[in-house]
Amino acid sequence: MPTRKAPRKGSLQYWPRKRASKFLPRVNWDIISGSNNSLKGFIGYKAGMVSGFVKDETADSMTKGKKIIIPMTVIECPPMKIFSIRLYKNGKVAKDILAESLDKELKKKVKLPKEKKKLPEIKLEDYDKISVIAYSVVKKSGLKKKPDLAEIGLNGSIEDQWNFVKENINKEILVSEVLKKDELVDARGLTKGKGFQGPVKRFGIKLRFHKTEKGRRKVGSIGPWHPARVTFRVPMAGQLGMFTRVVYNNKIIDVKKSTEEPIKNLKQYGDVKADYVLVRGSVQGPAKRQLLLTHALRETKKQKKKNFELLEVRR
Repeated sequence: MPTRKAPRKGSLQYWPRKRASKFLPRVNWDIISGSNNSLKGFIGYKAGMVSGFVKDETADSMTKGKKIIIPMTVIECPPMKIFSIRLYKNGKVAKDILAESLDKELKKKVKLPKEKKKLPEIKLEDYDKISVIAYSVVKKSGLKKKPDLAEIGLNGSIEDQWNFVKENINKEILVSEVLKKDELVDARGLTKGKGFQGPVKRFGIKLRFHKTEKGRRKVGSIGPWHPARVTFRVPMAGQLGMFTRVVYNNKIIDVKKSTEEPIKNLKQYGDVKADYVLVRGSVQGPAKRQLLLTHALRETKKQKKKNFELLEVRR
């Protein structure tokens, strides 16, 4: 008789399976590198999906030179502003400096100081790196008023990082300054929430025999009598969705200004009023879900060499 094999269900890399504590995840910015001396990421909002009528310019592609239709996701990216500057020494936060001019909508999110302070002069040799706490000016999209905050790393040497901060401390940063056409980006955010679900949907276990007692959509055994407890490895019913996930190597088809080429009346979203990014394929989350677009952590040659010339956005 052959040896019975029953591989365990569900990845322990995603454990425990519960709702994430915040919408925009924390990112290890040290392992992400960008192409220009600017931010390593940008806050966006998933608007929906459209069809892209493109010309395939990918080398060695079976459809090279032909006009094809590909699925695309519209991610609206209103401008961002710097909330504070964070200086690090030996891997720990050494100093936080608030920006001088802050939007009044931030009062709904954080407690603002009464006094406004100018950007002080610092000795760069006392610090290792600089990052910024940035917030989205989401009121320009008409989606909501309360902005989203996230810590975002900076490219270049510490001198380049400090120069970028001084130039942009009280300015709006546009997505076109950070993300470029044909780049690869990683989309970080929460998946669509599914609520309380059973072990079949949650872990993908098989349905039991149709004459089984006490339910088909259950595990066959939850463990031995002794020790008289159920281990955490047994697939059980519980929360599904609202998990932090990353979709790697999404190809940017184009970065558009809504004033030039507006997209209107998207399902469950409405009109796209701010600048937006067109990404090939789909990303996690429902419409209006906030996402953190970062430069690709590990580019793949297959995705990098793909090249599409956008001819038309179809609905």
